Amino acid sequence: MEKDILVFVETRDGKIQKVGLELLGEARKLASEGVAVKAVLIGDDLKEAVKCLEGKAIDEIIVVEGKEFAHYNTLNHTEALFEVIKAESPNIVFLGATSIGRDLGPRLAARLNCGLTADCTKLEVIDGLLNATRPAFGGNLMATIVCPKHKPQMATVRPGVMAPIGAGKGAKVVPFKVKSLPENNVVLLEEVKEEKKVENIEEAKILVSMGRGIGSDENMEAVKRIAKLLKGTYSSSRALVDEGRVESPRQVGQTGKTVKPELYLALGISGAIQHVVGMENSNFIIAVNRDKGASIFQVADLGIVGDVDKILPLLEKRLGEEISK
Repeated sequence: MEKDILVFVETRDGKIQKVGLELLGEARKLASEGVAVKAVLIGDDLKEAVKCLEGKAIDEIIVVEGKEFAHYNTLNHTEALFEVIKAESPNIVFLGATSIGRDLGPRLAARLNCGLTADCTKLEVIDGLLNATRPAFGGNLMATIVCPKHKPQMATVRPGVMAPIGAGKGAKVVPFKVKSLPENNVVLLEEVKEEKKVENIEEAKILVSMGRGIGSDENMEAVKRIAKLLKGTYSSSRALVDEGRVESPRQVGQTGKTVKPELYLALGISGAIQHVVGMENSNFIIAVNRDKGASIFQVADLGIVGDVDKILPLLEKRLGEEISK
């Protein structure tokens, strides 16, 4: 109470989204002795989600369940989470910086009369105060924001930045009944899901990423083949998405997705901070750029100064030879 950390764990079709596990992992890491980590689930038929969390290293699972929460509803979910927060009085509240979290976070902050730091990439707790770091001024610098005067301290966090929660002894499950829901004039008539499926780059262990410097369409096709040879997938910087050459779900960066693969191969990417904030936590980064002063080399573990037109054929050939052995 007034010191605990509360995490909204997002579910879709009753299944927990990975960002919720990441937020719980970071909350556990930040929680000092005596500080409880509590997860909040809101939805319908949450048995599978509760079972998933029961074996994690958290203290409590607060379950708000009902048919009125079967699909995300701005008014219903805001009221439910607002009532949970008022009842629990946590010191800190985390939400994922997803389409749902970005809708819920500001609405809750307004209702609670507190601050909200959005799209965070780093979190620290110093003397009980949340220090939330996020890109600012168009991604040209990183700002650390503190809200000392109003509680709770709230932040939305980009998916793929934090490590997921580990196993624990078992959390206490607490059902929560919402006192009243607002009048709602919105009725869901039909749910139509997009059939086209794009690989989720956030889940990829190996990413071959390309920027404007990739040049020709032939080079782009070579990148896709190299990604396949590595048993990974491809991604890109914003430049190629803006040009319509790569699908938006494959964009890495501040306005795209945050990734943390085991290997990130950056081809023809200059390394603007807007892109770097989305991939700098990759386990191993290899950068190829003909400009030896390119910013990407500052975050790369291995840098190659060279023209992608010459390097791509050599790389594809060598990978093919290694695989065929």
